[in-house]
Amino acid sequence: TITFITDDAAELLGAPVSRLRGALPWQALPWMDTPVIEDHYRAAAISRLPRSFTAAPPIGRYLRFDLYPDDTGISVRITPVPADGPVPPPAQPTAVPAEPSPSRATALYQLMHLAAALTEAVHARDVVDQAADLLVPALGAQAMALLVAEEQRLRIVGFRGYTAELMARYDGIPLGVQTATTHGLHTGEPLFFANAGELAAAFPAVVIGDGMAAWAFLPLIASGRPIGTLVLAYARPHEFVPGERAILTSLAGLIAQALDRARLYDATHQLAHSLQTGLLPHALPDVPLLDVAARYLPAAHGFDIGGDFYDLIRIDDTTVAVAVGDVQGHNVNAAALMGQVRTAVHASAGEHPAEVLARTNRLLTDLEPGLFTSCVYAHIDLTARTAHLATAGHPPPLLRHAGGPARMLHLPPGLLLGIDPNASYTAVEVPFEPGTLLTLYTDGLVEVPGEDLEKGIAAVAEHITATHEHHPVGTLADDLMGRARGGAPRTDDIALLLLRFAQEERRDLG
Repeated sequence: TITFITDDAAELLGAPVSRLRGALPWQALPWMDTPVIEDHYRAAAISRLPRSFTAAPPIGRYLRFDLYPDDTGISVRITPVPADGPVPPPAQPTAVPAEPSPSRATALYQLMHLAAALTEAVHARDVVDQAADLLVPALGAQAMALLVAEEQRLRIVGFRGYTAELMARYDGIPLGVQTATTHGLHTGEPLFFANAGELAAAFPAVVIGDGMAAWAFLPLIASGRPIGTLVLAYARPHEFVPGERAILTSLAGLIAQALDRARLYDATHQLAHSLQTGLLPHALPDVPLLDVAARYLPAAHGFDIGGDFYDLIRIDDTTVAVAVGDVQGHNVNAAALMGQVRTAVHASAGEHPAEVLARTNRLLTDLEPGLFTSCVYAHIDLTARTAHLATAGHPPPLLRHAGGPARMLHLPPGLLLGIDPNASYTAVEVPFEPGTLLTLYTDGLVEVPGEDLEKGIAAVAEHITATHEHHPVGTLADDLMGRARGGAPRTDDIALLLLRFAQEERRDLG
């Protein structure tokens, strides 16, 4: 907006200062409402380089506009073109395009439709698909490509109407090379070429290999900075009238914002996924007479990372500690805190379960992560044939003794980890005879939308009971995960850990 203007400048523009101050130039002065003038201002703001252009009010002589951008905005010097000075040539009559350009109503529909569709785009691939599905047919184009700047090169994010072989030739163009696709990244200006001759005149070294006859190269500008280029190509010569240019520039702006957001999402997702993968056990220790199987399944929607974890810690040949937990949230913070919880559990493993949870809880409250964690911890002694378990707000384990059904093991309730540093926990002892199966899990395994959690737990217990007690634990784990996959769309991760005291010396790695 115009924040300051002198009386002399206002007089040259033919409008009072009161009407100009606080308004956009092309809003206060309809004769400046052209894509060409708007492009000059946008290019100056992005490139931070001075530039000039001439324009004329409806009544009066031609004016020269010198734009001087800086960190605070754009300063403009307006001077009249001398009467004996060179006068810009009159505007050429607008050619009638081979195909009519979109009407104002059609343009508004395209903008609104694309804006609505892009709100659903999560990944960069989604942005490409939405843009291609909506724009290419609506605009009469035959091909589209989206390119982004990465490490001083232009990388192709996606395309439609081009061959993969052709796109591979253009992938990785250095930003320093002057081409139609890199032009907008340096200047912020769109380029429109009605035919191959215009493109060749602007870039003599160009080799046209896409078989197209007209092009629009639109800078993708997000948060005031160019991040890439949208290329639209037409099979026949195509005159881009001013109104159509304005529409294409606006559409490119919508795509740029969505693509910038999606690429940030993708980068954060990849970081969190790598973090979580690195923090979960790569392999579980081998313990004689103990059959073990562990599974992890990310959520079906949104980030496929979270804070669910499992762990098996070998104390000696006949003693193990096991833990399954769920850190609140599905982001990098949840994955990082999961690693800290696992480290704390490892540090205390072998102690009484109530003490392990209490120490872990004190550590988490000292860290003040702002996230809470549920956890169930068990200490299993195969020689004593006992298991001691304690819980911190976690779903109840399922225990099945040889020849019997799987039942919920109702442990004394314990506060979630990370809330009260003085919280205490109570452990219970249960028999753990040969043939006993212990199932630890996170709530993603048993949650069913609209149903009580205990009903979901009971359904899993029934499935285990219906399985032969010598069924390999690895196969049983796969069955349970497949059952969870086959239900309603999941919004939570699943961690699952099965442990069976073998009735004879054998090992099922699961």
